[in-house]
Amino acid sequence: MTAGDYFFKFAMTPYNKQPDSKEILGTDALFSQKNWFKKFPKEDWLIKTPNGLKLFASYLDHHTAKSVILLHGFMADGDSMAGFAKLFYDLGYKVLLPDARAHGKSQGNYIGYGWVEKADILQWINEIIARIGQSSKIVVMGQSMGGATAMMVSGMKLPVQVKAFIEDCGYSNVKEEVLYQAANLVNLKPAAGKCLVSLVSEINRIKNGFFLGQASCVQQLKKNTRPFLFIHGGKDHFVPTKMVYQNYAATTAPKKLWIAPFSWSCNVAAHVLYGIPAAG
Repeated sequence: MTAGDYFFKFAMTPYNKQPDSKEILGTDALFSQKNWFKKFPKEDWLIKTPNGLKLFASYLDHHTAKSVILLHGFMADGDSMAGFAKLFYDLGYKVLLPDARAHGKSQGNYIGYGWVEKADILQWINEIIARIGQSSKIVVMGQSMGGATAMMVSGMKLPVQVKAFIEDCGYSNVKEEVLYQAANLVNLKPAAGKCLVSLVSEINRIKNGFFLGQASCVQQLKKNTRPFLFIHGGKDHFVPTKMVYQNYAATTAPKKLWIAPFSWSCNVAAHVLYGIPAAG
């Protein structure tokens, strides 16, 4: 196995499709929200992609025309968005929590970092409209890889029922994020990192259908016309904070930017919105 094959396997294939124990600890900062979610009656929804993959989602019904689709991060699943599910349910939304392809209960062999998944989310949007009705008003919100997916979806041709987007700590471009991780996790020098990521990108094109540089949130956001809220931690060392400024600048649609100065990756919104101090 070459270094490129090894890094592709590490970055692009699921090594833990079923996340670890769903036991909720009393010390969890979002214990009450996650406990509420665990007990709430949910429906199982399934769709099939054009290439035959079965994708799973949990659905929480509500007496409202408003729906939110919550998109989880890398190596997580829909249940990991339980804190947001409680938040949006209390705000009067139906809630749909998909397991991304190759995550949770959904099928798939490779992770698309939002570039492949954007078509899956469009299917989920259309599924909501088909089941709930043309009067649906849909918000798409994602965290980390899910945030990047939301940004990539925003540049697609979408039904009028999609009203707004929210992203929390999403990257600007998959290639740039993988380069950043090669330098920080693997401790490669820039020249070696670029060489390795180029190999991974070519392998990904063959196995997953796209070059890493194609998967650009910035380019998709240039086509976005819907209101967008961007959220990021000021001390995010997993998805560097500078990326949110690139994303924010890319769209000319109505937009807001919220930087939590002492927060790291993926702990900003759910914690702060519930009045829990974000860890630093």
